[in-house]
Amino acid sequence: MSTLQPPFTKEFPADSLEKQVYSIVENYKEYLPIDNDRNRLSFYLYKYMINEGEPPLMSIPYSKVLLNGITKEALAEKLDADLEKIRK
Repeated sequence: MSTLQPPFTKEFPADSLEKQVYSIVENYKEYLPIDNDRNRLSFYLYKYMINEGEPPLMSIPYSKVLLNGITKEALAEKLDADLEKIRK
């Protein structure tokens, strides 16, 4: 039995909001060691940026991420600061 190759994925343009939010969360991979956790948190933060979600302090528990070496409050502050740079 053989496996098929994974489906091709289309990358977001570099200047898109999605790419910027996902890149911000990727910068904190030392605190978020699991790839899927980073993707899930990025999705919640993207929804927040388009006014359909909750701020980072609430998004972190909702996304059920495993934090390593940082509190959710400290991570939320860092994410707030980075997301504010995107808004400007």
